[in-house]
Amino acid sequence: MIRFENVSVTYDGAAEPAVQGVDFEVPEGELVLLVGPSGVGKSTVLGAVSGLVPHFTGGTLHGRVTVAGRDTRTHKPRELADVVGTVGQDPLSHFVTDTVEEELAYGMESLGLPPAVMRRRVEETLDLLGLAGLRDRPIATLSGGQRQRVAIGSVLTPHPRVLVLDEPTSALDPAAAEEVLAVLQRLVHDLGTTVLMAEHRLERVIQYADQVALLPGPGERPWLGTPPEVMAVSPVHPPVVGLGHLAGWSPLPLTVRDARRRAGPLRDRLAGRRPPAHEPAPKPAPAPRRLFPRGRPGTPAPAPVAEVRSLAVRRDRVQALRGVDLTVAPGETIALMGRNGAGKSTLLSALVGLVAPSSGSVRTGDAVPHRTRPRDLVRRVGLVPQEPRDLLYADTVAAECAAADGDAGAEPGTCRALLTELLPSVADGTHPRDLSEGQRLTLALAVVLTARPPLLLLDEPTRGLDYAAKARLVTALRGLAAEGHAIVLATHDVELAAELAHRVVLLAEGEVIADGPAAEVVVASPSFAPQVAKILAPQHWLTVSQVREALR
Repeated sequence: MIRFENVSVTYDGAAEPAVQGVDFEVPEGELVLLVGPSGVGKSTVLGAVSGLVPHFTGGTLHGRVTVAGRDTRTHKPRELADVVGTVGQDPLSHFVTDTVEEELAYGMESLGLPPAVMRRRVEETLDLLGLAGLRDRPIATLSGGQRQRVAIGSVLTPHPRVLVLDEPTSALDPAAAEEVLAVLQRLVHDLGTTVLMAEHRLERVIQYADQVALLPGPGERPWLGTPPEVMAVSPVHPPVVGLGHLAGWSPLPLTVRDARRRAGPLRDRLAGRRPPAHEPAPKPAPAPRRLFPRGRPGTPAPAPVAEVRSLAVRRDRVQALRGVDLTVAPGETIALMGRNGAGKSTLLSALVGLVAPSSGSVRTGDAVPHRTRPRDLVRRVGLVPQEPRDLLYADTVAAECAAADGDAGAEPGTCRALLTELLPSVADGTHPRDLSEGQRLTLALAVVLTARPPLLLLDEPTRGLDYAAKARLVTALRGLAAEGHAIVLATHDVELAAELAHRVVLLAEGEVIADGPAAEVVVASPSFAPQVAKILAPQHWLTVSQVREALR
């Protein structure tokens, strides 16, 4: 169905090809997962299938890509629209209408299909994706999982034979991700749709793949194989595979169920041992605060970096937060978790002053965020948003760093030094738009850290990051916490929370429903427990690295 014949793509002005030597075939009616480290060209490969590369992006494509016999060099995206449906990382950027039903019909209107055909296909798609109850809903009011299903539905109504998806679960909570993956399974198994999908969160998707296409990186040829074959050698793999490597299991398990069946001897080896506990700076007692914390008479409690009391926030007609209490101590890392729409991003926005409380109070240090000038607030709290590009305006990396130094009143070269520490490979003259998702995130993080704020906020910081890039981020954030910075991150990435968080705060419908040590909160939640916790339960191990340390 999709054939890559020795494909290489070089963008204008680039010294090296974005991808090189891509040569494999995606059979009809199969789900093929595209994997590889950040920046190896996965989005370029996907774009070549739909014709966006090179017709929209520019650059030069060598070799040949054919889809259902059509050569993408001679067929522009519009001439492939009846065969290929594409859903990018951010569904909102693709929507062109206001309601669910209008969005499902729009693609067919563009192709000039008769109204009777359009009506029938809209109804079929509403039923297929479980959207019938949402047909009249404004898209802006939908949850992340609902939006992703609408985005998939909008490209399904023209009846494409191929579906191309770029990070379809990256912005979704675990339950919403399962919804989307169940839909994809049904399309492949029941309708024979061919799906080519790139996804970094392999723990969610690897068990659904018929085959895996690995893009290993510069100098190595991509290749296609079964999931067990590819995971045995892939530089990126989910925790269940990492645990399999550590335990010496063969063949490697791809699902929690397979791993649990073999985990008995490993649990026996770990019996009587305890995972190392995270040790953040002492947490200040909630108001009214004690003068002296227990066990340390004569030592005053550290002043909190942020305090939220009885916070309520109303956005438009939606009660986004209600009765939220939160205290953040120096050196503490807190993961905010919960379903899409639970209020995580709103809480971060309140902490950085982007929204004002309807009632209650927010303080960051000695400041009330929404009443503090941005120039003063930047030295108290910094936010890295879901879309790092929202912080980046200059034409080069060097210009971004120079602007960050000026805004923060820092010594020239401060931001560049931070960026070099986090990401040594980025050249000064690179345009931020030419960076990968992970590289843009790192640049935005360096920009925010230039002011050395005591409180650092991150909203979905692992979108677009592979496991190696995520490990670098974890190392950097741990270092900041050790220096006394407080970190609050909103995330659907349960593996990140397991690696990094001292505390997990669960939100639902704008309210805090759990707040406690990470191991206690996530292990008690089937939705938010990491893979290692599920495999080794009832023992409280969260990560492969914890198990590795215990077995040494």
